Amino acid sequence: MTSSSTSLTAWQDRANHAARSVTALFGRKLLFLPGTHLGAVLLQGRHPAGPPTPSTQEQEPGTQPAPRWRTALRRMRPAASLALPWHYWWQAHYVDCLVDAGRRELGGGATPAARFDGPGRPSAGHLASRLVTGIRLRNALTFVNSYYDDMAWLALATLRLDRLAEETRRPGRRRNAVVRASLALQFDAACTDDLGGGTFWSKKRDFKNTPATAPVALFYARTGQHAKAQALLDWLDATLFDADQALYLDGARLDPSGEVVLERAVYTYNQGPVLGALLELGGEANLARAAVLVDAVQRLLTVPCSSNGAGTGSGGSVLRCEGTGDGGLFTGILCRYLALAAADRRLPAATRATAARLVTDTAEALWSGRRPVGPGEANARRQGTSIFSLHAAKPAAATYPPSAAVELSTQLQAWMALEAAAAVTAAAGA
Repeated sequence: MTSSSTSLTAWQDRANHAARSVTALFGRKLLFLPGTHLGAVLLQGRHPAGPPTPSTQEQEPGTQPAPRWRTALRRMRPAASLALPWHYWWQAHYVDCLVDAGRRELGGGATPAARFDGPGRPSAGHLASRLVTGIRLRNALTFVNSYYDDMAWLALATLRLDRLAEETRRPGRRRNAVVRASLALQFDAACTDDLGGGTFWSKKRDFKNTPATAPVALFYARTGQHAKAQALLDWLDATLFDADQALYLDGARLDPSGEVVLERAVYTYNQGPVLGALLELGGEANLARAAVLVDAVQRLLTVPCSSNGAGTGSGGSVLRCEGTGDGGLFTGILCRYLALAAADRRLPAATRATAARLVTDTAEALWSGRRPVGPGEANARRQGTSIFSLHAAKPAAATYPPSAAVELSTQLQAWMALEAAAAVTAAAGA
């Protein structure tokens, strides 16, 4: 079965499954605080020799309960997680994924029965709001961060969250507007004439790059600041667009002699928000740039994918994935904005078809390559969930065997791709 034959209902069910898997495996309260939610950085694997000792709530009949000290240690795990690295921008994309799920709930009537995790669980929108609260508390009672791209992603996510609230006829949280007002000041300070324009990546203010400039441009475009957004896109086109590849390079900095030095790495991640900003602003020149970019992604950022359990069902190619850590999010972000291109009737039909195929084939590969969470890894909440591969072209059994620690970033990536495929299929039927 090819991805093009998959129905809208099937894609929605798959996206719901990814949403349930990520929230069950990684989601938790921050230090047991009510009204909070965060995604754990890691799902720890187990030793291949056998499953961990079950907790008191998971005892088989007739077995002895776990010692009290072990149960107490498990209860301390949320506090111990504070010692792990803090990935602010992973959480921002977690908010965005929940908004995607919330929009599908809205399409199903926004009733308890339409909730991705069942009628007895919070709606996706409520969970996203709790997550924003958790981000603030975990980030030392502020939404300001040392990296401008991190802040841009959270600003974009809260903007979408408020629009979801409006569509469900509920007022958006005043808190979200305060977040954006605060972060907009940060963006204004980061967009300077140094290097001819663009946005600094961090508060070191020594590097301007696509990962910061593009989402800030998209934020400006979505909040009506079109001149600012266009100036940033024009800087990207003049400074970081590589005409030979028709793709955007990573960034630029000044060397000690005052010369501009380009960081020539090309990532899937960088192309996505540029595409989103071009589409948001529109106009003949921006739409022409968007069409060229989609074609370049197809030519240069795809890899072969066989039908050996992690493919599209008929061979072909899928989007290149960028590994673990921060790179585990990159291709999911590109899928989100390719889905917008696939639905944008201002673009040529061939461009829309290419964008749609890239999204659905990549999502199909990630879905086909998933593996179920095994008995030794699952408690009652985790039963029926899945682990997704960090590479669309490889099965999860190979990249994430049961003994491996699984990173949140890669699972959000798969969720994003499946949400994008659902959106593409819905737009095609509209």
